[in-house]
Amino acid sequence: MTSTKQHGRRKGYMLSAALLATTVLGGGGFLLSSAVADTTPTAPLSAPVTMAQAGFADLVTKVKPAVVNIATEGKKVGANERDDAPQGMPQIPGMPGQDDQQDSRPRHAQGSGFIIDPAGYVVTNNHVIDGADKITVTMDDGSTYKAKLVGRDPKTDVALLKIESSKPFPYVAFGDSGNARVGDWVIAVGNPFGLGGTVTAGIVSGHDRNIESGPYDDFLQIDAPINPGNSGGPLFNQSGQVIGIDSAIYSPNGGSVGIGFAIPSNLASSVVSQLRDHGVVARGWLGVQMQPMTETLAKAMGRPQDGGVLVNEVQPDSPAAAAKVMQGDIITAYNGTKIKTPRDLAMAVANTKAGTNATLTVWRNGHDQTLQVAIQTLKPEKVAAAESDDQGFAPVGMSLAPLTPDTRNQLGLNPSVDGVVVAKVVPNSHAAESGVQAGDVIVRVGSDAVKTPADAVAKIHAAEKDKKEAVPLLVSRDGTTYYLALQLVNS
Repeated sequence: MTSTKQHGRRKGYMLSAALLATTVLGGGGFLLSSAVADTTPTAPLSAPVTMAQAGFADLVTKVKPAVVNIATEGKKVGANERDDAPQGMPQIPGMPGQDDQQDSRPRHAQGSGFIIDPAGYVVTNNHVIDGADKITVTMDDGSTYKAKLVGRDPKTDVALLKIESSKPFPYVAFGDSGNARVGDWVIAVGNPFGLGGTVTAGIVSGHDRNIESGPYDDFLQIDAPINPGNSGGPLFNQSGQVIGIDSAIYSPNGGSVGIGFAIPSNLASSVVSQLRDHGVVARGWLGVQMQPMTETLAKAMGRPQDGGVLVNEVQPDSPAAAAKVMQGDIITAYNGTKIKTPRDLAMAVANTKAGTNATLTVWRNGHDQTLQVAIQTLKPEKVAAAESDDQGFAPVGMSLAPLTPDTRNQLGLNPSVDGVVVAKVVPNSHAAESGVQAGDVIVRVGSDAVKTPADAVAKIHAAEKDKKEAVPLLVSRDGTTYYLALQLVNS
């Protein structure tokens, strides 16, 4: 819900006349005299005429026709929104509809996007169109088009749509986000709270922000106000080039407090190019589990300085294994670029084309060594959903993913913990009402251990088939293991 504040108008009042009575003694009598104030019109208060300051009006006029509003419809729309994010945490500014709580009815959401090609390719955020059965694009002139999903990349939150017309569309181009300096002016155009065509201005506040929303976070921080509905909209520099995709806000109250985040164009443009050509994004794969190399660890291992990443595990049949990378190695550089954190290495490998040879510098047995590694394609993680199927089982409302070494590392799990990861929980579902949270690791369903999503799904469906009201889940969360009762029927 939005609200507008009415601001009262200040009214000025002019005293039009005044009477002054004086008593004058003279000649033994009294003289009554009166004076009337000057009523000559005066000019209104104003400042001297000066040269007008340059604004963004000319820029907005040029780029605004390429910015679009995106409306989605589907039973799962909005399930990935983070409207319930804790106070002060990053929130994804989608624009859920008012009927989002009605699970039996289609859900609606709104967002923003921009056209990057006269043929009608539209860029937006993945979370704007996630779960949508129908996507509608509305242009600045009010014309509407049904959009087709070309491809999406949840790991960077980028999606590419396609609309069709007999005429070419207005479009904008990506710029170089690396050239955007802290303090440079930027403008955001989008659809906040359903108010299409809204323009806000601000500056670049920072680079390389990691808000832990995905494995490849590399956000621009901006103070141009963005709000729910701005997601997927373009962030322009003063030349009218797109240097970011507005994606998230840091907010204690759900609204803008001047801290926003945009996916930098140098990351987004590469993802969009792959989505356009192949419909998916192929990333490089090394095959190691790693942790930061702290000063304390460096001293314990006899290394003269910190920096680099410590290899905890080398996955079998991986490029790292073939290159003879060993557990306990410290990777200090990748293709000559220093590696300081696991994120540095993950980003560098992900941006390497499969089949390309890369050079690893590792510290082993007291000295540096150089290894050649043939980067392969990252295999997509298969996700099994414990939801409705053709047998009529009621949906429990959660998606499960394998517990990979990378996921284990991200969750900081004890090596002894095994199971499947809860990738997503649908609001108001049986899973949500039972206390299941994204990031939980399900160790057992009932009395049976589970090691794959298929195992867990089969056990849950078996309990549903047996008409059980609930099934116990043994879950691991934040280092603690305990039981939850997963409800299978409406209470």
